[in-house]
Amino acid sequence: MRLTFISLLVLLTSACATSPTGKSFVKIFPDSQMNQMGAAAFTSMKKSQKVDQSPKSNRYVQCIVDALIPELLVEDKRVYGNKARMHRTSWEVSVFEEQTPNAFALPGGKIGVHTGMFKIASSTDMLASVIGHEIGHVWSEHGNARMSNQFLGNTALQLTAILGGTDTRQKQEVLGLLGVATQVGGLSFSRQHESESDDIGLTLMARAGFDPRASVTVWQNMSRLSQGRKPPEFLSTHPSNQTRINDLNRKMPKALQLYQEARAQGKRPNCRL
Repeated sequence: MRLTFISLLVLLTSACATSPTGKSFVKIFPDSQMNQMGAAAFTSMKKSQKVDQSPKSNRYVQCIVDALIPELLVEDKRVYGNKARMHRTSWEVSVFEEQTPNAFALPGGKIGVHTGMFKIASSTDMLASVIGHEIGHVWSEHGNARMSNQFLGNTALQLTAILGGTDTRQKQEVLGLLGVATQVGGLSFSRQHESESDDIGLTLMARAGFDPRASVTVWQNMSRLSQGRKPPEFLSTHPSNQTRINDLNRKMPKALQLYQEARAQGKRPNCRL
């Protein structure tokens, strides 16, 4: 037991990492493995769920993503310097024919949006805020942090071997850990993760020329949708409340300055559904 404790202590010490906003977390899985898991999960979802084949909706989401990713690369280089991790210039996008308002981003450069999200995030700026938030989760490695904690708490869970095959509870749990809303409880992002992703998403969308004020409207819409009924799946991993809206408003002056600078530089994304 002493040897096991020492081994675990060495593992935890060597696995300490820092998020883009300076938060420390335990990181056990290498980037390459997380990317493989993200890609495998995305492929599995495209096989098990109905994909929207409409070129119009896919171009619309891809246009927003293409405007956000260059800003992510710049921010990554600014924060991590020569150790920048986000080198992928293009991310794969899929739109799923599903009326629940949901969106997610996975390691390996994968983004999914449900058609139901178009009703909640009804403008380009609003959808950019949702996608920017999801990209923030990936950049901050929140999936890795949660999977690392889960691995330490239950090493019997074979995280890398259950993404294929049937739709088991374990598979749903891994998807939840990666950041995809599922029916499995207890997998919600922490308030710290949500706040961090809100901050990153706000910065990315503003730098890309999207109006950051739309982020508040999205969460107001989400809150209204959940009143008097079961909250949509998206809210199961993205809690929306007045505190969150207040946080966004508090960060808004800086975001608006970045937005005005971006517009002055000619950054005016022309994405239309």
